[in-house]
Amino acid sequence: MGLYSTGSGAGNPLSSASMSTTPRHLLLRKPTPRHHQLGFLSTFASPLLHTSSGSKACNSSCQRWSSTENIGRKITCSLLKVEDDANDESCELVSGVELSVGEGVDSINAYLFKAVKNNNGTGILLLSDIFGFEDSSTREFAYRVACSGYNVLLPDLFRGNPWTKDRPKNLFDKWISEQEPQKVAKDIATSAKWMVDEFLAAGISKKLGLIGFCFGGGKVIEVLARDQGAYFGIGVSFYGTRIDTSVASKIKVPILFISGDNDPLCPVNVLESIERSIGRGSRVVVFKGRGHGFAHRPQSFEEDEDAEQAFMMMRNWLNDGLVANTC
Repeated sequence: MGLYSTGSGAGNPLSSASMSTTPRHLLLRKPTPRHHQLGFLSTFASPLLHTSSGSKACNSSCQRWSSTENIGRKITCSLLKVEDDANDESCELVSGVELSVGEGVDSINAYLFKAVKNNNGTGILLLSDIFGFEDSSTREFAYRVACSGYNVLLPDLFRGNPWTKDRPKNLFDKWISEQEPQKVAKDIATSAKWMVDEFLAAGISKKLGLIGFCFGGGKVIEVLARDQGAYFGIGVSFYGTRIDTSVASKIKVPILFISGDNDPLCPVNVLESIERSIGRGSRVVVFKGRGHGFAHRPQSFEEDEDAEQAFMMMRNWLNDGLVANTC
């Protein structure tokens, strides 16, 4: 693996002390939809997930997933003692619920992952790729972010009609043209407002973080340009597609761009141009030899290693830009 990064501004959030990551490949089952209007930081009545049988490490090599079939549908994490690790982390218990945000015809479905233990009080809005908010790879990633202490909202940007791998490729252009930019933008704004309102109700004033993959990674640019620093304090864009470069100079917060140099859908020179337009400590990190989607859909052992490093960089970026700055 090789990578290089470029950045503007003196600070480099990627230089934080290393934070361990969780291994991938959790097996997620689609939960029964529930529609709630509840306090964002309250304890949910219906935690969500199952894993495959056996144990999976959580947050560090000294922790594991402990799953219990048919008992409350929970995932918990327990600490295992290995070697002489003096910096053992306590794994977060994550709960989740499917809900509806917004009102009337403007309401959309979403999934909320909430760190129950050691919740840092910070919200993350995660924008999916074209496969939508129910996709297992995207939900796994959202779960892992929540396991780091965050509250992650994953909205249904395609309103029940995501792209599916079994569709003929010649239908893609028609499908993507049906995803009206104004409607997607309105749904994202509805999701962000819901999160902000919930935080205010809980007496928390921290700004939100924004993460996006592919289609969602491109929307990160547009959302932050419109937001002007009102709701969001930092962004992360993974190999964004269909990026509107003309709005980059309007962005008021730093963005971490993560991509591969073998990704024709997200040219590195375009990211570097956007990063220069934004300034404000933004950074481009490029993984050599990697193509599209490697960070949340790794296809090999080598890609899996790079995906773990990308996750760690993202987590450091969020911690330094959101949590550490508001404590």
